[in-house]
Amino acid sequence: MSAQIAALLRRAILTGELEPGAQLVESALAISLGASRGPLREAMRQLVDEGLLVSVPYTGTRVVDISIQDINDIYAMRTCLEQFAFQQIWEQRDEAFKAELLLRNEALKAAIDQADDVGSIEAELDLHGLAYELAGNRILLNSWISLRGHLQMYWASHHRAHGMRGPKRESHDDYVRHALGPSLQAMQDELRDHMRRGLETTKAFVEARTQTKAEDS
Repeated sequence: MSAQIAALLRRAILTGELEPGAQLVESALAISLGASRGPLREAMRQLVDEGLLVSVPYTGTRVVDISIQDINDIYAMRTCLEQFAFQQIWEQRDEAFKAELLLRNEALKAAIDQADDVGSIEAELDLHGLAYELAGNRILLNSWISLRGHLQMYWASHHRAHGMRGPKRESHDDYVRHALGPSLQAMQDELRDHMRRGLETTKAFVEARTQTKAEDS
């Protein structure tokens, strides 16, 4: 039950139904979801761990509100982490790696074809997560896991900034091609460029939303 509730809340957050900064009231949520407080609290704790919710003592639990600084920090950190992950696995790439990378990219395209924004975000995370999973570095993997929630919020904002129901279908073709190619430097350059695309548009979207909220208050 808690897993089902977590999935419903996650989808509501990533689609914008629950807006960034919105406060979650347990009693109202329990009624609307037809759930008891125990599974609901467990689901909310899971989303706090994922970085989608934040719990503030004496204030309550709110949806994380991503800022311009958050976006800049995510871009810088993610670029460094993923470049390092590929450095670690470059000589270990084999047919199993190729097959899994292609499979995950096809899963992403399938979610995009179905206009499943939340599914495409999860599939994109899975695609990028492969290098971290194979690196054999526990600290690196834990860093990626802790970043996933922030990335979900970033990508949800990114999609709304571009008026999309997910990334472009071909958005990871170059990523996959370089990941399977002969040049680590070309892959490192692609990672930097891949993560920079759409950055300014997303920052402008978040800035405009923040200004609108300030004017409304």
